[in-house]
Amino acid sequence: MKRAIGLLVTLFLWATLAQANTSSSFVIEDIRLEGLQRVSPGIVFRNFPISAGDQVDAVVLAKASRKLFDSGYFDDIELLRDDAVLVLKLQERPSVSLIRLDGNKVLESDALLDGLKQTGLQEGDVFKRSTLEQIKQDIVRVYSSQGRYGANVETDVETLPGNRVALNIHIKEGQVATIQHINIVGNSVYTDEELTDLFSLKLPNFWSFFKKDDRYARQKLSADIERLRSYYLDSGYVNFSVDSTQVSITPDKKHVYITVNVTEGEKYTVRDVDIAGEMVVPEEELKKVIRVEKGQTFSRRLITESQDALSNTIGNAGYMFANVSPAPELHDDNTVTVKFFLDPGKRTYVRRIAIRGNTRTADDVIRQHLKQMEAAVASNELIEQSKLRLEKTGYFKTVSVETIPVPGSTDMVDVQYSVEEQQSGSFSASLGFSQTSGIILGFQLQQDNFLGTGKKVGIGISNSDTLTEYSYSFVDPYYTVDGVSRGFNFYYRERDFDEDNTSAFSTDEIGGGVNFGYPIDDFQRLNFGLNVEQVTINTNASETPDEINQYLLDEGNDYFNMSFTGSWSSNHLNRGYFPTKGYSQSASLEVSIPGSDLSYYKALYNAKWYRPLTDDRDWVLSMKGRLGYGGELGDNEYPFYKHFYAGGLKTVRGYEQNTLGPRDTNDDPFGGDVLITGGVELIFPMPFVKDKSSWRTLLFFDAGNVFDTSCSSVSLASKCEDGVKLDELRYSAGIGLSWLTPIGPLSVALATQLNDKAGDDTEVFQFALGQTF
Repeated sequence: MKRAIGLLVTLFLWATLAQANTSSSFVIEDIRLEGLQRVSPGIVFRNFPISAGDQVDAVVLAKASRKLFDSGYFDDIELLRDDAVLVLKLQERPSVSLIRLDGNKVLESDALLDGLKQTGLQEGDVFKRSTLEQIKQDIVRVYSSQGRYGANVETDVETLPGNRVALNIHIKEGQVATIQHINIVGNSVYTDEELTDLFSLKLPNFWSFFKKDDRYARQKLSADIERLRSYYLDSGYVNFSVDSTQVSITPDKKHVYITVNVTEGEKYTVRDVDIAGEMVVPEEELKKVIRVEKGQTFSRRLITESQDALSNTIGNAGYMFANVSPAPELHDDNTVTVKFFLDPGKRTYVRRIAIRGNTRTADDVIRQHLKQMEAAVASNELIEQSKLRLEKTGYFKTVSVETIPVPGSTDMVDVQYSVEEQQSGSFSASLGFSQTSGIILGFQLQQDNFLGTGKKVGIGISNSDTLTEYSYSFVDPYYTVDGVSRGFNFYYRERDFDEDNTSAFSTDEIGGGVNFGYPIDDFQRLNFGLNVEQVTINTNASETPDEINQYLLDEGNDYFNMSFTGSWSSNHLNRGYFPTKGYSQSASLEVSIPGSDLSYYKALYNAKWYRPLTDDRDWVLSMKGRLGYGGELGDNEYPFYKHFYAGGLKTVRGYEQNTLGPRDTNDDPFGGDVLITGGVELIFPMPFVKDKSSWRTLLFFDAGNVFDTSCSSVSLASKCEDGVKLDELRYSAGIGLSWLTPIGPLSVALATQLNDKAGDDTEVFQFALGQTF
């Protein structure tokens, strides 16, 4: 079509030149453009290879006009001569004024328009019908890759005033073809069921409605084939191969039949493992990290893991560009000799560490967190640890690291950390609600990177039916260059225990303290503190139980206490919210020191553990436990307001918050000096939700209670049975949900009590805004 139009343009040019009574050639003094509306003159001159001063004839003009026409911007080109001026009369092709999409639900319009833009079609562009035809094919291809073989795309062009067009793209997405059969041919070692269990694609089953794993997709099949290949190679079948894969579609394009032809080969074992090359690290140390062992079934996965481990070990010694090449040698007796060839190269040193992107945070604050030092031997481990430490500060949205060879040097590198800062100072207001505390109002002014110094300053206010608190805190995380932190805090609290399902009393507390933290490693930390507080117990004579009245009679109701606190924490969780892997544990001890009105100690231990059950970490097994113990020192009785409590969303779900354990003479929960709680959770993916990062659903089993080990004169009602009786533990089970809402986390639980007894306060439905499971 283009060639035919080009020929017509050439003939028209000849006729025009003849009518103008021109000579066969002439020198162009100027070029005049007529008819341009949206196309810029620059585009014309870039595609028209003639300029002023050139001598042209009919043949040259014909070639130039053909090239201009091939640019695709014009429907018609007319060349005229006005003396020595060449006149180009141009008729532009219409522009795309509007693109309308309808019928698409699976693929969002924005995503489709972005795809059209990359193909060469967007609003404002010159309309080319050939591009539109290509786009139709591309859209159908995208749907076909998702298994929607019945997808159809129709287009029509609507003419608009001003040499513009509107493109209407009508899409029929069709249904996803479901898998009716998966057949594996050539397998004898493993059954079809064992191999198809490896596939993410499944035959229709009960869970398919939720998981949609019976819907065919080309990318999923490719991943399944690779998973099948890895399974055989990791099981010793070195010569395994996938010979062919056939996908058959039924005439109605609704069903798919998959056939995979394989050759298994023989199973191989490891005859020997050896290391060759330059040993810059002691051979014994290198052999420790090799996962492959003599006599093992050959496994490609173990070879790859060994290769990475050797590279990291050599890299940690300063040979950052080391090359480790595994070379399996097959033998006729179905054994393999695995040899790793080492080429460490030159030992590498860090010339300079550069920081990029920090506009507020001072360089020295960032460098405090770096474990890799300048002028030292380069270490992959230290460089990566430094990156992780910067990410944990919370100062930066992103942190990236790049190792750059120094020009002209073969043994030096520069390390560049690029950071994108985020607002580390914040003012946050919170609104929460729980069944026991009622409406919770609060705000917090927190600056974690005060004036770019890395120091933390915070002011907080909280108000609810059970607690009113005002606090101020300051922490210098690098009080010393070794990472020792120092902080202090002041607070004022009013706590109403009667509103929190416990005995009828309230406290006024004012105090403060100073604390120091000592890092053990990147995961563990020790903290020590000294706190001073003044506590006043408020009671109502008509409502306060005898136990408290007797304690106040013995000890008074105003206490000046000084206490020493020590804690240890070890956090190996992979996330702050909704972890899916790792564990954390912590232990704390609070001890009153001489000079205090009361003498006591209080210890608490917490542990959490998460293990993913699937590769995508959608299914996770979780366990948790909490142990607490408190006691008196000297002649004082253990302060009742320091008691432990159990029951509620944080301890034993299904029982009202703080209601388990001993009770006072008014039959209100009184708490105890021993706490035992724990539980098991099966975390599963939230159905019908694409973005699961803000949701957590789980099945749970909880157990726990509190006990009193020394029922003294405080327990006048003889309702206290001293000692820990494990047969008094309460159990519950149910389902829970947590959601990170825009105003804070919301948690809901439906629980059934498994062994509740007469007098227990139970709840089937519990919820709280402001906490997660």
